[in-house]
Amino acid sequence: MEAKERIICAIDVETEELALERVAQLKDHIGVFKAGLELVTATGTSIFPKMREAGAERIFYDAKLHDIPNTVGGAMKSVVRLGAWCVTVHATGGSAMLQAAVKAAQSVAEAEDRTRPRVLAVTVLTSIKIGRAHV
Repeated sequence: MEAKERIICAIDVETEELALERVAQLKDHIGVFKAGLELVTATGTSIFPKMREAGAERIFYDAKLHDIPNTVGGAMKSVVRLGAWCVTVHATGGSAMLQAAVKAAQSVAEAEDRTRPRVLAVTVLTSIKIGRAHV
């Protein structure tokens, strides 16, 4: 595995232009580009094929899906069709939700001859502080 394959770059920007510029600049040095809520909310999921055209070989969709199992399963079907290499879900959604996510991803990937994204469960956000909050 090349060193670049181990590097994930967060594309946490609010415009399509900035995102595509960063991908084009870094594509020879970065193996995975992360699209999170900031970028996807600002540009929509249409950013995924555009990032690929700009040179992103693998896209990590940091969606942090968290809902009832049926809803997360439905969302995961769309994630597979986006061609995401990896996607995050919240572990606090429980085992039924996690299983629904993986099962939906696997069934769509097999039925449509696509690659199933890796499903990563987020347990605790790094910005959450335990203890008293100061407001």
